[in-house]
Amino acid sequence: MSFVLTAISAPAQPAITADLVTTIQSIIKIEHSLSWLQEGVACDFILPANADVTNLRAEIKSAIADAPVDITIQPLEGRRKSLLLADMDSTMIQQECIDELADEVGLKDSVSSITARAMRGEIEFEPALKERVSLLKGLNLSIVDKLFSDRITYTPGGKTLIQTLKANGAYCALVSGGFTHFTSRVRRELGFDEDRANLLIEEGGNLTGEVGMPILGKDAKRQRLYELTAELKLDLSQSMAVGDGANDLAMIEDAGAGVALHAKPAVAAQAGFVIDHGDLTALLFIQGYKAQDFVTG
Repeated sequence: MSFVLTAISAPAQPAITADLVTTIQSIIKIEHSLSWLQEGVACDFILPANADVTNLRAEIKSAIADAPVDITIQPLEGRRKSLLLADMDSTMIQQECIDELADEVGLKDSVSSITARAMRGEIEFEPALKERVSLLKGLNLSIVDKLFSDRITYTPGGKTLIQTLKANGAYCALVSGGFTHFTSRVRRELGFDEDRANLLIEEGGNLTGEVGMPILGKDAKRQRLYELTAELKLDLSQSMAVGDGANDLAMIEDAGAGVALHAKPAVAAQAGFVIDHGDLTALLFIQGYKAQDFVTG
């Protein structure tokens, strides 16, 4: 079986230098294996058949020290996927929506503290969500428009990721422990095929402080992964999942390619792929797409 090592940096901060390439080649003991995916940003190295892939990533990460470069290793065959499941908060967008809602009632610090603990896996997601939503009682949902106008920002590379995958026949699902009021907009803006999230209960346009049941947590995200592979007649190996928090870990662990994107340490420790420096185009580089093949419309 042939393996490919991919070095990835952020397009806004290209970091794949000639010296770094030489360092990697000296470790994998091959000189002519380089294939650029984007000059200075990402490149593939085809590993020799006898490469010790078990320890290679750690060895290279140690050798390149503090360079803002991510290293992934995987079998060359089957690296392109036909299904993507993506988290929303702190993954496709750069905020946690519930924290921004809480800021409108002066409770961001207390709510964000609960959010952080839940995302680190220190407390259970479902009761933590109920507790946070209860603090939003009375908030008018017109605030969602204001948040998208003033605060919500998309993670770089997101639209390119979704449009490129869809142009190549993949199905893209947004699965979030957040709320449908936000996921529906993100789905439309980025081009996802579907969105699944939790429902904020409202009366007369104001939040009641309750969330619809059942709550969409880590088990529901994993369940949707299995449902979609069955519906699309795919093998699990043809899927990719990306997220940052503990409630993403189940789908990340079970997907063919599970990606921890700028994730909590407990999530990164158990993911097959860890992206600490690249943006969402890293998921395309992982699959071997070249920048010239990206769809950016």
